[in-house]
Amino acid sequence: MRRNFNQNKPKEKDVIITIKRLGINGEGIGYYRKKIIFIPGALPEEVVVAKIVKEYPHYLQGELIRIKEKSPDRVDFPKDVDPEIGGLELAHLSYDKQLEFKKDNVLEALKKYHPRGYAKYKIKNTLPAPDQWHYRNKAQYQIERNHGKVKLGLFAPNSHRLIDLPVMPTQSEDTKKTELAIKDLIIKLHVFIADRRKHLDGIKTVVVRQSEATGEIQVTLITIGHKIKNLLALSNEIMKLPNVVSVFQNETDWRNPQVWGNKTEKLAGKNTITEEILGKKFALSPRAFFQLNPVQTKTLYSEALKYLDLTPDQTLIDAYSGVGTLGILAADQVKQVVGIETIPEAVEDAKHNVELNHLKNADYFQGSVEKVLPELQKGGLPIDALIVDPPRTGLAKSLIKTLLRVQPQTFVYISCNPSTLAQDLVLLSEAYDVRLIQNVDMLPQTPRCECIAKLVLRK
Repeated sequence: MRRNFNQNKPKEKDVIITIKRLGINGEGIGYYRKKIIFIPGALPEEVVVAKIVKEYPHYLQGELIRIKEKSPDRVDFPKDVDPEIGGLELAHLSYDKQLEFKKDNVLEALKKYHPRGYAKYKIKNTLPAPDQWHYRNKAQYQIERNHGKVKLGLFAPNSHRLIDLPVMPTQSEDTKKTELAIKDLIIKLHVFIADRRKHLDGIKTVVVRQSEATGEIQVTLITIGHKIKNLLALSNEIMKLPNVVSVFQNETDWRNPQVWGNKTEKLAGKNTITEEILGKKFALSPRAFFQLNPVQTKTLYSEALKYLDLTPDQTLIDAYSGVGTLGILAADQVKQVVGIETIPEAVEDAKHNVELNHLKNADYFQGSVEKVLPELQKGGLPIDALIVDPPRTGLAKSLIKTLLRVQPQTFVYISCNPSTLAQDLVLLSEAYDVRLIQNVDMLPQTPRCECIAKLVLRK
């Protein structure tokens, strides 16, 4: 007699599935009773035994039990690492196939949203990263005390189950060692650790970032509450660790769904660390955005600036400018750079970086691009070229309308999400031709990739 199951209630029966392809998050995709099933860890062409753990109206969520027929593209998963950890979703897939997968993700997104002329777009092969392991120069680990044991690591996807991380093979050695040393110091000094279940104040997250150029390490302790017992003593001990030049406290509360809070205070050391890209220097405060793979960042930005085809008489608009990275890198090639950014602290960092690089032709404004850009154009500023590097959500529809009205002659769109890029190109392709899309692999072993799209105003 067949049992009845409510929606989302786990099935108990194991099933045999043939995997057809990979999903956008790197999970294997197959079919069971004409319903799509997602199985993390499975690869195309494999026959696997899986357990159905959740059932939704239009799809199933599976869990890999064992592999009956193995893909020739499968490689060994890193030892001593929990396979459920985020950031290693493709670590069981050979690297050349990872690069193909990331190109296919772009093609699939274009087929789904079909912007004008998409079938004729030139989609270039993904540029590989020189280092597929130990490339991340920033570690943002959660900390908790559970049944007397202190854990430091990452949450399993879509859960609050913290996975302890004595090993993380994509993390740089220095940041990894610093994280583990800080964990030991927190235990030694009896510093309070935040307790989600009891809503108790303490340290919630430990952030460690290292400059590739200088080796400097910046530490930020994200806390629930402000006055944490022995926090200053902890910061003094952290300053004694190799390469550490500063310690900050960032304060948040349990109501904030984001990792970072809005208030940051220096506890010890320098205000910033200095990174260097393509001969330009960038001072980074704790909340300043910078790519996680500094070596491959040079490739990403070099390619993006190459496709802009800048000339000395042009004005370049650097939208979503952050700390001014792209605009400052391009300043030597144009008459003027104008950056626009919503976050006030980032604008201040960008202005500081302009001074750091002794530039006279770069200005940065605080505000939304869709509001500031028309005002600048109305004031007589020529809009010759534009570069945008938005968050994963893509461009706001109001901004796309602004761009279609302002119409810079050429612009480059850097995207970390092929789906939102393809959606945005539906509207942008009303006025622009997409000359090419170049993928750059910034995060090996993950499904994520940066896409550079070159757009030119249609005559």
